[in-house]
Amino acid sequence: MSDPVAISLLVCTRNRAGALPGLLGSIHRAATRHPNISIEVVIVDNGSSDATPSLLAAWCAAQPFPVLLLREERPGLAHARNCGLAAVRGAIVAMTDDDCVLHDHYFEALSTCFSEFPGPVIIGGRILLGNPADLPVTIKLEDHPMVADPAAFPGGFAMGANLAFTRCVLDRIGSFDARFGAGAPFIAAEDTDFLFRALGRGIALRYDPRFAVDHHHGRRTVAEATRLLAGYSYGDGALYAKHLLSDRRILAALFADIGDLVRDFQGPRTVHGGIRYFYCFRLKHKIRGILAFVTRHLQMRVSRSPNQTNVPSAATDTAKGNACSVTPLSDRRIERVYQTRRRRAR
Repeated sequence: MSDPVAISLLVCTRNRAGALPGLLGSIHRAATRHPNISIEVVIVDNGSSDATPSLLAAWCAAQPFPVLLLREERPGLAHARNCGLAAVRGAIVAMTDDDCVLHDHYFEALSTCFSEFPGPVIIGGRILLGNPADLPVTIKLEDHPMVADPAAFPGGFAMGANLAFTRCVLDRIGSFDARFGAGAPFIAAEDTDFLFRALGRGIALRYDPRFAVDHHHGRRTVAEATRLLAGYSYGDGALYAKHLLSDRRILAALFADIGDLVRDFQGPRTVHGGIRYFYCFRLKHKIRGILAFVTRHLQMRVSRSPNQTNVPSAATDTAKGNACSVTPLSDRRIERVYQTRRRRAR
């Protein structure tokens, strides 16, 4: 029987051979600084075609702690994360991005945070700007702990670049919805959807700045940042459409977005220099996301024959490796998919 693992760190990557050495070096430093904390690292290569596979193989072989290297050919961050989540063994599961660098006390701080909040809990960590030449986006700077309002929309409260949770959370809500996130049809919000579902199940969501990463995202032009923010709003809009008929929190969030429009005309906005009317911009792209989700959902319903009888379930089809692009999954079915993949991984 293998030794128990306290923390599993999950990293997903695709064609980032240039950025990976910074992250991998920081993982080694943080892990070896506190050898009394039992960790494993699970790395999922999401179909890289550059030098990433050989770089990862060499690094994994040189580490004094357990490293599991997986490959997920289906493109999309959510697919890659779900592949890794099916294999993690730690009581605490942490995730970071392949362009981040862990602070040296990352694992010690993470362990301390979770010792203070037993039971099902999700905690987002601090995300600092890794390079001052990059624009101040995709960061989380608050220096004080916070607790999310269960009735609120959690967009921006915590981010997938530095997110951790007790593994029992996965048993409660399942894994990530593969229609969302980088490389997926709705390009963002896979982490927000995960948090939204968790809050709906009564799982606590917190923010704690003690475990931190530096984010070297590389976006240095206003146009790049504007595209990023448009994508975030588009993903949020698709998420709105997904939950609109089943969760009253979505209507509250939508009404709040409409109410925010007046703020664009109350004075100069400094949220983002490339967007004059920020809240109008944000709502416009959320509406795009809502319409795209509804359109895609209707197209899929039409494409399925009403007389078809032996249609494989989403859970079975996903376990075979080709499902989320075939039929949209409800959150209940996402939970069953996760349980199926966990059993197969064992």
